[in-house]
Amino acid sequence: MHAPAPDAPIIFFDSGLGGLTVLGPTRALLPTAPIVYAADYAGLPYGKKSDEELAARVPALLGRLVERYQPRLAVIACNTASTIALGHVRAALDLPIVGTVPAIKPAAEMTKTGVIGVLGTEATVRQPYVDDLSARFADGKTVLRHGSPGLVTGAEAKLRGERIDPAAIARAVSGLRDQPGGEAMDVVVLACTHFPLLRDELQAAVGPNTRLIDGAEGIARRIAHLTEGQHWPAQAVPGIAVFTRTAEHPPPPLAALAPYGIAAIETI
Repeated sequence: MHAPAPDAPIIFFDSGLGGLTVLGPTRALLPTAPIVYAADYAGLPYGKKSDEELAARVPALLGRLVERYQPRLAVIACNTASTIALGHVRAALDLPIVGTVPAIKPAAEMTKTGVIGVLGTEATVRQPYVDDLSARFADGKTVLRHGSPGLVTGAEAKLRGERIDPAAIARAVSGLRDQPGGEAMDVVVLACTHFPLLRDELQAAVGPNTRLIDGAEGIARRIAHLTEGQHWPAQAVPGIAVFTRTAEHPPPPLAALAPYGIAAIETI
């Protein structure tokens, strides 16, 4: 494989704005990397879609994005899309693909009580992939799961500067706490890239004795490792955000994306 040109971007793909939580730490490690942030607003929310639909939709859409932007690497910055479609995407596209894995392994190392919560979309928490991670890395621990579509809506609202419904936060946390053993839970895995956008609200709801963990820093390190030795622009290049067209979900204001180095919005 030829070395990519310095202006070849990294694509970050998500159903919405959650992947910004992965883009942030990646920019910290690779400050001049050209960025294309792609959000499938026409397919939002992914957590409500069937596995079959996502297994077809995600590779097809990423294929169009790769053709259009010629990236050096693509990041599926979405737990739901990764747990369902990562294998399909890797089979379809000839470039490095980084997926998003629920941070069950570090959570299992961190827990003192042996009770871990996994908060994700409904689609993510039902995946056999989560069973496998729990069996491999949290053997002997109690792993509670809860699917919370309301937090995806809340995270999108927060980035738009809109009010977050406190009841959605409370419902998500009680969905874990009210399960058998939930009162002892001392680590919660944020298994949806949208959810760290609500870290402050979730931390207040779980209380000071429960830690929140997500996989964004680890993904950023993986991206840096896979692109080690490659050439980048000498100075930071303004990033692009691409949204699939839908009347129901118009793109957010550019001001919400500017802190992540994004200077233009396009639709596809």
